[in-house]
Amino acid sequence: MASPPRTDVSISASRYGLAMLFLVALFNYIDRSIISILQEPLKADLKLSDTQLGALTGLSFALMYTTMALPIARLADVWNRKRLIAGALAIWSAATAACGLANGFGTLVALRMGVAFGEAGCVPASHSMIADYFPLRQRATALALWGLSNPFGTMLGFAAGGWITQTLGWREAFLLFGIAGVALAPLVLTMKEPQRGRFDEQKDTRAQVPLREALATLWKLKAFRFLAAGGAAHAFVVFAAHNWNAPFFGRVHEMPIGQVALYLALAIGLGGGTGQFVGGWLADRLGRGDRRWYMWLPAAASVLLIPFSLGVYLIDDTATAMAMGAVQAVLLNVWFAPIVATAQMLVASQMRAFTSAMLVLIVNILGLSLGPLMTGMISDALQPSLGAESLRYAILTSMGMSVVAALCFFRSGQHLKRELLGATDTAASDAAEPARA
Repeated sequence: MASPPRTDVSISASRYGLAMLFLVALFNYIDRSIISILQEPLKADLKLSDTQLGALTGLSFALMYTTMALPIARLADVWNRKRLIAGALAIWSAATAACGLANGFGTLVALRMGVAFGEAGCVPASHSMIADYFPLRQRATALALWGLSNPFGTMLGFAAGGWITQTLGWREAFLLFGIAGVALAPLVLTMKEPQRGRFDEQKDTRAQVPLREALATLWKLKAFRFLAAGGAAHAFVVFAAHNWNAPFFGRVHEMPIGQVALYLALAIGLGGGTGQFVGGWLADRLGRGDRRWYMWLPAAASVLLIPFSLGVYLIDDTATAMAMGAVQAVLLNVWFAPIVATAQMLVASQMRAFTSAMLVLIVNILGLSLGPLMTGMISDALQPSLGAESLRYAILTSMGMSVVAALCFFRSGQHLKRELLGATDTAASDAAEPARA
């Protein structure tokens, strides 16, 4: 029988590390999403078009984010991860604060790219640490708990950003959130750095897998290829909805910014949080009987998303559209924990941050960079004939990518059972004293 893995981090230290990573990621998503609720004030003050707003909220951020994610992830696979995360937090928070000083489209684009540069150091390193804090059978649940930072951070960004903007102005919203993030950075160093691969029964003794070998390994994994393609298609839908729902309800349903901010904060925070947690929790439980459910669950959620999205954007009654939007928020977030947990279980510990970064790169190239931009371009093209209604059909067009996402997730699940890495978290390692999420 294989000897149990070394447990150099206590259960309480693992839980504290997860809590701290959650707090860091909370500021990640606050600073990333706050600009979405500020689009209408920015459009009015800086004289921006919908295409420029799409480039500002998506393309400009995604280009820097995806470019830097891979080299920073390679660093995270060999260097102290908590120090890397602390430095990244300080950089993106300072850039967020500086956005409050922007005087035009070009300046704001440059500063948002600074935010993206810092945030590129957060997610891959965090995924890698969580994989070393918790064994496989608890990992999707732990990632789901960490992933709650996305809907909760978006909720806080929307709610507080909308309120601050109404009370003080959009510049003050950027400044206040940025300063708070800089103040948090030193506390990140109080986490315990876990041993790499501590739950792996068989360990690769190399400090790092060579880049060419790492790329070849991922390319050979059909489950990963379909997972990444499905994630990119689903992210296209997610970012089109998240970045344009606020202007949609403001223009089409004529809701004031404060009311839109409160509604979206609750829908994304509570609904999205529910989807995030249930996705990870249910994937862990269904996956115990058949690992393919780690991918089939997000496939099912993508299919269910289609009729509810049709309701959000085609129903004229505001209350009904808002109710459908709450369900949409749940379904939009089921995918996250299962696909990250699957990507982490497919590779050895020396490749986990890199694998996460590759997933981030692929997902964001199509999802974050093109989802908001193409939606804005379609809206601008339809605006002369449809007026404010143009945004309704622009977002609805983007929702069609849910079909592509569902098919890719299903195909990933078909390959998953055969391609799972045998060295990762076997029954023997799970039988050891675990850290509980």
